[in-house]
Amino acid sequence: MEFPELDFLSVAKWVDSAMGWLLTNLDGFFRGIKAVILQVTLAFEWIFLTLPWFVWILFVIAGGRFLLKSWKKGLVFAAMLFFVGSVGYWELAMRTMALVSSSVLFALLIGIPLGISMARRDGFERVMKPLLDAMQTMPSFVYLIPALMFFGLGRVPAMIATLIYAVPPVIRLTNVGIRTVDPEAVEAARAFGATKRQILFDVQLPLARPSIMVGINQTTMMALAMVVIGSMIGAKGLGMEVLLAINRIEVGRGFEAGLSIVFLAIIIDRLTHSFAIDKKNAS
Repeated sequence: MEFPELDFLSVAKWVDSAMGWLLTNLDGFFRGIKAVILQVTLAFEWIFLTLPWFVWILFVIAGGRFLLKSWKKGLVFAAMLFFVGSVGYWELAMRTMALVSSSVLFALLIGIPLGISMARRDGFERVMKPLLDAMQTMPSFVYLIPALMFFGLGRVPAMIATLIYAVPPVIRLTNVGIRTVDPEAVEAARAFGATKRQILFDVQLPLARPSIMVGINQTTMMALAMVVIGSMIGAKGLGMEVLLAINRIEVGRGFEAGLSIVFLAIIIDRLTHSFAIDKKNAS
């Protein structure tokens, strides 16, 4: 009465074999990727840690004023950022922002071209959709295993795991944005003799910008949501504080670190989402 187990359908064996082959034959390739990613992440860390704290506070005030058209929101953002520093988490917050920024940068470099390809090729879209579904629904802890095996402990595997988890929204929304561009606008550009490249860059991408900006916003938020999980493999930042608080059952410490992450998320969400809102209003 037991359910029959088919050994030849064992996905675990296939995955383990593939991982072994990759580690044996492409070790130099992964070392090169690690070196590039590490340098980019360190560059972001240098930027975030070098600029004085009051400069960042002035930046968020200016962001509230010029992006959201509200001094009040800018001052609220400044108060949130000031709280993060006042409880002793400024450096960790900046390290977290460096990890999120580098993850989002690579997500955009990969995601936007893939989204454009999906919009222009129906066959490619049919192939990508199941992969994106798997990337979004697979437990994020699963990403840590191959990232750890290929890149060891530290910032790089955490960024790779964050990238895999966070890149689907920008791919999907770039695809949707381009596909929902008014066909009459495309036909008009084609009638005036525009090439496919000109139609893409001068018509489709500008009109799809609100959707793409929402995708960037969601990718950024999902990257920030990975900071605690990334800390499990050595990524320093606010996530590490939350993890330590859990291990030591320090409720207050965990609450402060968690609240700092929430404040960063609110600031990033409002500022990045403003680009899509402004564009929609302008149109």
